[in-house]
This record gives sequence, C-alpha cells and structure tokens, in this order.
Amino acid sequence: MTAKAAKPEKRAPGIYVICGKDPFLVGEECEALLDRLLPVDQRPLALYQPPAEQAAIADVLDELRTLPFLAEKRVVLIKDADPFISAYRQQLENYFEKPSSCGVLVMTVSTWMKTTRLAKKLPDVGQLLDVADIKARELPQFAARCAETKHGKKLASATARLLVELAGDEPGRIASEVDKLAMYVGDRQAITAEDVHTLIGHNRMFNAFAVIDAVTAGDLTGALQRLRNMFASDKSAEYTVVGAFAYHLRKMFSAKVLLAGGASPRQAMQQLRIFGDTERFFRQLSRMTLEQIAGIICCLAQIDYQTKTGGGACSVAIEQLVVKLTVAGR
Repeated sequence: MTAKAAKPEKRAPGIYVICGKDPFLVGEECEALLDRLLPVDQRPLALYQPPAEQAAIADVLDELRTLPFLAEKRVVLIKDADPFISAYRQQLENYFEKPSSCGVLVMTVSTWMKTTRLAKKLPDVGQLLDVADIKARELPQFAARCAETKHGKKLASATARLLVELAGDEPGRIASEVDKLAMYVGDRQAITAEDVHTLIGHNRMFNAFAVIDAVTAGDLTGALQRLRNMFASDKSAEYTVVGAFAYHLRKMFSAKVLLAGGASPRQAMQQLRIFGDTERFFRQLSRMTLEQIAGIICCLAQIDYQTKTGGGACSVAIEQLVVKLTVAGR
C-alpha cells in the first residue's frame, strides 16, 4: 500500500491589504498586524514605511526582495495606498504572481474593488483584512471595550453613552477621550459620569448652556459671540458642538415632560441630575414650549447628518440656526 503524499505546508501570507473607511480603526488593525509580523525591536532594521505619495515601485520591490538582517522577515508598509496602487497597478499585478519569500507587503486602503485582477490574485498569495465601520448604536460598547482592554477600567453603559454624546461619533476621538479619562481617574477602577462631565463635558456643556440662554433671552449679539468663542476656544468643537447642544436640549425636553406630568422642579432636577445654575435652566425652560424644543433637536439631527455627508460646515449651520431661533423668539 502506497503512502499518501504529504500535503504541502501552506505558506504564510506575503501580502496584506487592510481596507476600511475609518482611519483610526484601520490604523488599529494595521498596528495589530505589525505586532504579529515584527517585534518592536526589529522594526528599525526590518520595517520600510515610505509615505504613499513618495513611494516608488522600484524601491518597494527592492526592499521586499532584500534579505532581512537580524530579523525573520522584512515588512514594507504603505499607508493610504489607494493612489500608489492606481499608479503601479501593472507592476503590482506582476509582483502578486510571484511575491518575495523574505518580505511582506502591507497596504492600507479606503476601497478595494474585488472585481479587479489585483483583487482576484490576492487570495492566492495574501489576505484581505476588511475593517468594518462601527455603527452608531455600537459606539458606547466600543468605548467600554477601550476602557477595559487598554486601561483595565470599568465604563458603565450609561456613562459610555454620555461619553459618546459629548465626544461625538468618531471612534478615534472616543478612544482618545477614554485615554484621557483613564489617566484622570488614576488608580480608581471605574470611570464615572461625574468624571466624564468634569473632564470632557464641563466646558462644552457650559458653553452650550450660555448660547441657549442668550437665544431664549432674545440676545442675538450675545448668542453669536458666545457661539464664536466656543469654536475659537475649542478646536474639537466642530465635531462636538451638535452633541453638546442636543444633550442640553434633551435635558430640557425631559424636564418639560416631567413638569407637565406634575413633578416639581426639585424632583425634575434630582431625576435628571441637573447641576449648575438651575435657576437659569428653569428660566430657559419657561421661555420655550415642548414643541419648540423638539423642533430644535430635529434641526440639530439634520445639521449633524448634513455635515457628515459633506452638505455644509457645522459652524455655519449652527450659527444660522442660532440666528433663526433668536429672531423667531423675539
């Protein structure tokens, strides 16, 4: 009886394409892959990472085919490689036919058309790592995972939702805020809502409160001045201002509902955790109807959608809304 021929051992991928729309998530996947391919101490000698706009195909192929020195393999990393692939598609197709045995090519891209010849060749010699976007409803869980896995901190669901409301819906910004919060709480095991309010939300919420206060008082000059100061003093306001206004207005909406249902101002304050200048808060509340508050929240949602889809600048849209509301209030 003849022995069965041994199956050839499958070679580790020599090419990786990391595809995704969100730069932070793609970067995280890329860093995790590098950790698997090259120890940090080998990277100075075995990692070649030219800027995509300066990468020449001849240099890239030379690096991939050069035997590694004091390392198991050489790695060539090209981030944001879409233009590089377009410029050198034919040469890359040839390389995919016979990739180097001592080098690994890693490219990050925002799009990867699976119908191209290059994409069809990839499964035979490499691997596509498809990085999916995080849905809006999943961002609080993402924030909690960041806190747990990176810092060993607990982030309760309600606190995570508050963080997302104040930080915006970009994973990179959320992760950055989690990093700051972890440093802020020090040895404590949990990040609380008070921590989020103090470190992230205080200035943004105070500024939004001041703008709304001026709007409800009919003070257009004051409202615009406070709004412009908000953008000037906080570089991230372009991404967080809608969340700050919406958070405050949702508090107003909930308080209005509670008061209409027979609750006292004190009960509403306790139930909704309203802090700060409560007298001004309820004064604002008395100047607006429930329908008006709901309408503004809807307008903010529309502004948020338009700015994220390239429909306009957030700062301009918010300023226009402030003018409209102040004039209408008068």
